[in-house]
Amino acid sequence: MDLLIRKDGPLIVQGDFTVLLQDRHPGAEEARELLSRFAELIKRPGDIHTYRMTSLSLWNAAASGMGADEILHALEAHSSYELPVKVTSGIRMLTERYGRLTLDRSGEDRLILYGEESLLSALTEDAATARLLQRTGMEGERCAEAEHRGLLKQELIRLGYPVIDHAGYRHGELLPVQLRQQTIGGTGFQLRDYQKLAVELFYREGREDGGNGVLVLPCGSGKTVIGIAALASLGCDTLILTSNVTSVRQWRDELLDKTTLVEEQIGEYAAASKQVRPVTIATYQILTNRRQKDGEYTHMKLFQERNWGLIIYDEVHLLPAPVFRMTADLQATRRLGLTATLVREDGREKDVFSLIGPKRFDMPWKALESRQWIATVHCAEIRIPLSSQEMQLYESAEPKSKFRIAGENKRKIDAVRALLNIHPGKPALVIGQYLQQLHEMGDALQAPVLTGELPHEAREKLYNAFKAGAIPVLIVSKVANFAVDLPDAAVAIQISGSYGSRQEEAQRIGRILRPKPGDNKAWFYTLVSRETKEIHFAQKRQLFLLEQGYQYEISDWRLEKDKWKRESYVQWDERRKSNE
Repeated sequence: MDLLIRKDGPLIVQGDFTVLLQDRHPGAEEARELLSRFAELIKRPGDIHTYRMTSLSLWNAAASGMGADEILHALEAHSSYELPVKVTSGIRMLTERYGRLTLDRSGEDRLILYGEESLLSALTEDAATARLLQRTGMEGERCAEAEHRGLLKQELIRLGYPVIDHAGYRHGELLPVQLRQQTIGGTGFQLRDYQKLAVELFYREGREDGGNGVLVLPCGSGKTVIGIAALASLGCDTLILTSNVTSVRQWRDELLDKTTLVEEQIGEYAAASKQVRPVTIATYQILTNRRQKDGEYTHMKLFQERNWGLIIYDEVHLLPAPVFRMTADLQATRRLGLTATLVREDGREKDVFSLIGPKRFDMPWKALESRQWIATVHCAEIRIPLSSQEMQLYESAEPKSKFRIAGENKRKIDAVRALLNIHPGKPALVIGQYLQQLHEMGDALQAPVLTGELPHEAREKLYNAFKAGAIPVLIVSKVANFAVDLPDAAVAIQISGSYGSRQEEAQRIGRILRPKPGDNKAWFYTLVSRETKEIHFAQKRQLFLLEQGYQYEISDWRLEKDKWKRESYVQWDERRKSNE
């Protein structure tokens, strides 16, 4: 059916719930900001960016208070065409499913699920749900065992009905703790306004549906501080789960610096240390460690070691499957997820929604940049040709080997060297996927290489030397993707990565987002091999950051008589400067 043009808007809404954004349209930026609240960017060929509205994106919008009318108004106001009837009715149907089921507690061991009788009857036709629910004798009610709280929520969201959980939480063991507030001429710190708001939206004091959820903020914006403020607000024993030993130490240092907690109250449960204290910080890795492939996860007992009142899932997008299963049994404990991106490469975003909670707060990266809370980052993708020998090898290789050959393009070494020369005196990270490539890069640049091969103590020494300025360039593997505090890094050069991982792209740019003295600028370069699959994966990697409003300038690196024509890049750099 032909659609009639109503006005010149930047959006075209299609019947399959995809939305096309014309990136060059004057109203594109405003439309993009609204779309990011209820749709996901899925591709961006040229100037047309494609978003998709999903059940989960609409439920997260509903959980944040954005109803169907507001979503439809946003689309209508920016669309070039009338909205398809299928989309209008679908948005209303999906958005209004959030809130049709509520869960409450009836005594210590029983839960009551409330909803329309017709809906409850339909849902119990599903075998998995029927095993969990029993009739109460009252219309519009079903009861369930309290121990099945998490599993029930998972099964209901699988059927397309998210549950609003009012069943409440135990407080956990009381923990007297306060934030060290800033005083005139003294020490301490002051929560920023968005950090206060994030804690309030999680805690939702006086609201039955408070105390669970995910807060989404960029690296460098103080997610750890927000977690600490939530801990202090609740004043209870807390288990903090994070991605690596370095992050464990950073959480510990921040707790000692910003709260009244003392060392004896904070335990590290990682590597050789197995301390269980009122505030315990553990890694996902140790929780999922087991001696045999089919053996027990011996350290999962940590979840029952104390009467935890709060569990903080740092880097919640990394939550491993075994911890999901344990989290399903911990629904009576308050749960806070912290992340820079809700993107999960395994597609388990609905499990995060049902077991940790909905997205409660999502801070636009560009909004923080405009207030100089994070650095202004200039992004560039530089395409480098393979040598004739490497190209022959690439063309005859198996698909999986092609990606690695492109990633390990030898000419990237000279490109990195030239990029570093453009930013003299700027602390720089060179980030890659392949150990051999990283060591070759380290030899060529005479720079130290930090990988998972190094003991934790050796990594700490390199981190500290970099922070102190003793090391101007640090070569890092994917161990530095997560929760590494390198506040002075101003340049990041990505030489290889994990296929099309949007999650990894967001984490890597996060290494240079912390505010910088002076002009508060940083540079993020991605080197890809021209005429290879690496370009396709680079485009997929960039989707999340494009959704946040970042733009990548794409440039070819030219050769002249098989020597690097450095002038071509200097000209590109001058053009970049003139555009700033």
